[in-house]
Amino acid sequence: MTEQPGRRLLLVHAHPDDESINNGATMARYAAEGAHVTLVTCTLGERGEVIPSELAHLSGAALGQHRRSELAAAMSLLGVHDVRLLGGAGRYSDSGMMGLPDNDDPACFWQADVDEAAAHLLEVIHEVRPQVLVTYDDNGGYGHPDHIQAHRVAMRAAELAAEAGRPIPKVYWNRVPRPALEEAFDRLREDLPGTPFTKAAAVDDVPGVVPEDRITTVIDGTAHAAAKAAAMRAHATQITVAEPYFMLSNELAQPILSTEYYELVRGERGAGERETDLFAGIEEGA
Repeated sequence: MTEQPGRRLLLVHAHPDDESINNGATMARYAAEGAHVTLVTCTLGERGEVIPSELAHLSGAALGQHRRSELAAAMSLLGVHDVRLLGGAGRYSDSGMMGLPDNDDPACFWQADVDEAAAHLLEVIHEVRPQVLVTYDDNGGYGHPDHIQAHRVAMRAAELAAEAGRPIPKVYWNRVPRPALEEAFDRLREDLPGTPFTKAAAVDDVPGVVPEDRITTVIDGTAHAAAKAAAMRAHATQITVAEPYFMLSNELAQPILSTEYYELVRGERGAGERETDLFAGIEEGA
């Protein structure tokens, strides 16, 4: 087992592109500061909808391999060099959107045994010994089965780590405060005529929106906004970027958030009304 010195951050995501949309600025900031940033992606997104017509022929395993290359490019742009696929490449496949027959595929992540999948993640936790874990809430942010399962697996792995005597000091869920998002959408609607997009999404189309008082931690990633946008652009099958906005396959524009928000759900909160550092309160070398 190789133990990592200094600050160690672990993020658990469902598909390639989720990490850049949710945490791109955070990952770039901590990587630039010298923290060891580890990303675990649970599937390769084999059932994702492809945006560019020149890539529309990609599906299934071929799409998954293409998205894996997009993930590698995105992480290089963010300065993240420790990227894992849960259980190894191809261990769990994309489950598709909730309620589709794809959810019944025995090989899909939604059908995975949570303890078995958590054991794969626990191996990474024992190796890296993260002080901070970031994942989704119990609804996966917006109800996608792979996001919900990623939450279950991450939280179960954190429990197993604690049972093994190596608890993760702080666990966070991705969040977005409604007031800040409403302001961002107001700017988007004003700017929309000058963008390549034709229609804006609604605030409630964004995963993880919560009231302001649920936010415990605010990470200012302004200095890394360009890196986040570039990483999102690297996921070309899934995302169209026109800074400071982007669009998914639903063709609804959204703001790119360079400030990223979190809710601390396990561990001791750092001093002050709101944390500005995911590692607040954690002793150096812990």
